Amino acid sequence: MRFDVLTLFPEMFPGYVSQSILAKAIQRKIISIHTHDFRQWTTDKHHSVDDRPFGGGPGMVIKPEPVVECVESVRPLADQAGRIVLLTPQGRKLTQPVVEELATEERLILICGRYEGIDQRVVDLLEPDEISIGDYILNGGEVAAMVLIDAVLRLIPGVLGDAESHVDDSFSSGNRLLESAQYTRPREYRGLTVPDVLLSGNHQEVERWRAEQSLAKTKQRRADLLDDTN
Repeated sequence: MRFDVLTLFPEMFPGYVSQSILAKAIQRKIISIHTHDFRQWTTDKHHSVDDRPFGGGPGMVIKPEPVVECVESVRPLADQAGRIVLLTPQGRKLTQPVVEELATEERLILICGRYEGIDQRVVDLLEPDEISIGDYILNGGEVAAMVLIDAVLRLIPGVLGDAESHVDDSFSSGNRLLESAQYTRPREYRGLTVPDVLLSGNHQEVERWRAEQSLAKTKQRRADLLDDTN
């Protein structure tokens, strides 16, 4: 899968892509991540990408030309046109079902906004899938793009060491429950011990315990995830 990230701050990404599971997936050519700087598609000597909003108001707005022309130049770099995604607090919320939907794509082109936003004509011309990672405001879309990439790459075959490790994750399709508590060695730490059932070797009992714990945790912390039948 190919990710193209369109941003004013490509220097934010080298550290991110060089770590852990993501770096291994890139080395194994399962995914690729390419960053593109909007400023390369500006025409004035100062490489201006933003300007004051018409009608007045605080802050600056990213101009349409560098964004639209960047997308138009980047799209032919791969065989797949790709789905264009605009990271914006006005978009649909990034839930696990949305992540699973995005993971079926062969290519995602991620537009990272900044300042007071992006000129509306970018949306009108490119018709991107507008996505928000939550009901709060960030300094820009770069961190949101990293969150989206991180969530999507877990579902790409071959990325995780255990192909089934994401199946029981909280919020995965068909799973409306939070994941149960996890334990590892040592068996006892500062007076706290691992539940006996996890040491029993009885897989059926372990699964039953985990299901009960998962339901109890969800009722306590995220009752909104449960329907009326629970």
